[in-house]
Amino acid sequence: MQGQYRSGDRFAGRRVVTIGGGSGTFSLLSHLKKYPFNLTAIVTMSDSGGSSRRLMDEFRRQLPLGDLRMSLVALARNGALWREVFMHRFEPTRDQNGTSGGVSGHSLGNLILKGLQDINNDDLLLAIQDAQELLNTAGNVVPVTLTQTTICADLEDSTVICGETDIDTRGKKQSGSLSPIVRLRLQPEDAPACAQAMRAIRRADTIIIGPGDLYTSLLPNLLVRDIARAVHESDAEKVYICNLMTKHGETDGYKASDFVSEIHRYLGGRLDRVIVNQGPFLPEVLKTYAQEQSEPVIVDRGRLAKLVPNVVIEHLNLEDDTLARHDPERLVRVIFQQE
Repeated sequence: MQGQYRSGDRFAGRRVVTIGGGSGTFSLLSHLKKYPFNLTAIVTMSDSGGSSRRLMDEFRRQLPLGDLRMSLVALARNGALWREVFMHRFEPTRDQNGTSGGVSGHSLGNLILKGLQDINNDDLLLAIQDAQELLNTAGNVVPVTLTQTTICADLEDSTVICGETDIDTRGKKQSGSLSPIVRLRLQPEDAPACAQAMRAIRRADTIIIGPGDLYTSLLPNLLVRDIARAVHESDAEKVYICNLMTKHGETDGYKASDFVSEIHRYLGGRLDRVIVNQGPFLPEVLKTYAQEQSEPVIVDRGRLAKLVPNVVIEHLNLEDDTLARHDPERLVRVIFQQE
């Protein structure tokens, strides 16, 4: 496959923008960097747990660093040592009062980013540039906004859940039927987009949304109004990579068209292409996910065809994995072979 993207071919220098966060974006970026694209990763800033949460609690106005760090590592071209440094997490410990302190449980990469931010007079963008230089990244990483934000989910039963972590984990904490999400919103609602993110979108040839959790990794980016408007108005091809599995507490019972409809709702316009999986899963994988009340996303072709002009249905999942994950090489091939 790598021969498809030799320098000098029609893909060399193509401006590709990814929008997302979490492990799905990490995997995709780790493989996109192998080819001569001009890459920009626009990253959600809604993380509210773990090391990021502790830094936000300790330092006033601190933005979450976890998804930025993951994208930087994904694009890193320097040796394994630097990647391991940025990914290292200190062993969690508790004192006699049950409180963790110091570097316990922290990601070293988050601490490095915080240190670089301090060196640059609290300028996060300059800190990211320095991290990109250290890691020799194959592209740019840009926060979707530089404003502190919180995502809130309004449920059908009128309950409101605020915070990315609480939305993300409620399906793990509660079994059985859960009230569905009817609306996702951002606080503050008028958070301005990062100027560098807007510039990348306006200049993009291809915009890739996903893969990632719909309500905690993807839609929070589109809740930044200027970002949604810029993507909608862009002349770039807008590609959405649909989830492999539903997620209890967020997308229970969703078919592929339901995922697309939600993207359209918050984007304020239509996607150009949706990529969905039709590959089989090992019985033990299905059993594991069934225990978490998750199941493979049903591909409802007819409804999808009415929503999006170009629907690509391929075998995209890893066949010999204990988790349901996209095969990143297949995914990159499918994203760009259509042109």
